[in-house]
Amino acid sequence: MKGLVLKGIGGFYFVETEKGVFRAKARGVFKKNRNMLVVGDDVEIQIADNPEDDSWITEILPRRNSFLRPPISNIDKLMVVFAATNPAPNFVVIDKMLVMAERKGIEPIICINKSDLADREELLRIKNIYEAVYKTFLTNAKAGEGIESIKKEIEGYKVALAGPSGVGKSTIVNALVPEGNMETGDISDKTSRGKHTTRHVEILHCENGYVYDTPGFTSLDLDSDIEASELGDYYPEIMRASMECQFADCMHMDEPNCGVKKAIDQGTISKERYKTYLEIVEELRERGKKYE
Repeated sequence: MKGLVLKGIGGFYFVETEKGVFRAKARGVFKKNRNMLVVGDDVEIQIADNPEDDSWITEILPRRNSFLRPPISNIDKLMVVFAATNPAPNFVVIDKMLVMAERKGIEPIICINKSDLADREELLRIKNIYEAVYKTFLTNAKAGEGIESIKKEIEGYKVALAGPSGVGKSTIVNALVPEGNMETGDISDKTSRGKHTTRHVEILHCENGYVYDTPGFTSLDLDSDIEASELGDYYPEIMRASMECQFADCMHMDEPNCGVKKAIDQGTISKERYKTYLEIVEELRERGKKYE
């Protein structure tokens, strides 16, 4: 029987099937092959005849995508959450998350939380950076504002939230899945960072969809095999504008007749997005030099 791994604690896995949720163990073959089960895995499960006995997971079905940190798989959408203020947005971190979602074939969406705390002009400036590229939502999660729009967006999908600490991810999950009753943490006055509030990976039901509750999904390291020359492929607006570049290998920096630079001048590509592109290109080049 097929099932979905909702949670794993202490060597046991809780698997949702058409017949309900069963506690299961993994067959020894997984350990032997070093094939680790993660939350979000689609599996084959052998249901125990005695309801008091543990069932057995016999096979991990092919994954559409996966992450090592946190260990999750088969995400349909990645909602990148950041605060309009307190803490201030770190656009490099945000764009790295978006790049990784694009690279793994996951649809990114943007949630700008704490929209009530920011100056209206600054809020619109931040929103304008992303809304031409990604579906962008403004929320005040504590008051429940904007949550219904997100519920409609994620209905029928498996969605993970990612973003820096203290931006309100747990508050948003609480609003989406009230029965989840997650703990939330205030911003530390000393560090201006959020306190970690999620302790294990779990999938929660959200009406007709699923929400991944994940600890530590605050930043993403770019894949070790990503090259600086391919970064533009994961910025959708840069990839589109690059069709107008004179050179196929244009890096959109100092080259002549660059379609991307032209789009920036015309205002169709955000200067903030282009700035993070340049910073990440430089980071990838420096990383490449270390391994030459």
